[in-house]
Amino acid sequence: MGHHNSLSNEVAAARACTLCAERLPLGPRPVLRASATARLLIIGQAPGTRVHATGIPWNDPSGVRLREWMGVAPAQFYDEARIAILPMGLCYPGRLPRGGDAPPDPACAPLWHPRLRPLMREIRLTLLVGSYALGGGPMTPRVMDWRRDLPAVLPLPHPSWRTLAWERRHPWFREELLPELRRLVAEILGTPNE
Repeated sequence: MGHHNSLSNEVAAARACTLCAERLPLGPRPVLRASATARLLIIGQAPGTRVHATGIPWNDPSGVRLREWMGVAPAQFYDEARIAILPMGLCYPGRLPRGGDAPPDPACAPLWHPRLRPLMREIRLTLLVGSYALGGGPMTPRVMDWRRDLPAVLPLPHPSWRTLAWERRHPWFREELLPELRRLVAEILGTPNE
């Protein structure tokens, strides 16, 4: 039971983190989900205002789209025993002057990911969602090369309304990548494939 204990200690520490407090306009409220039994890890960018207000990750229109891409219902998505959610920034970073959310605080992932990810030993697939999770740089070539890191890692664009036009320009995303994503997710979660 030892390693499970250390994961819950690390999660508790992450949830209590105030490292960036003076840089966060709404103050710290780290949002993450992790368990020793999780088989799927979702790495997004950072909570938005609705997620900050509720403490529930992907509790917004982007989350609806992400679940549609994955082919899962909210009950499956929020089953912490099977799906871990660890953003690049655990807290809402504020807004940019020209609109849109600010980037995740650069101090966050280097501090928490190395402490949490090794303790989740059952992870079989990691979804990298959006350009910050993809390590910066141009998103399209990285997602176009989606077969490269399978079956361990699958890169995705951010599922916000901003990528609707991108999806129309890249029909392979819906025709090739999404069916594979849904197949992998169903297989990993052990759910019957619709």
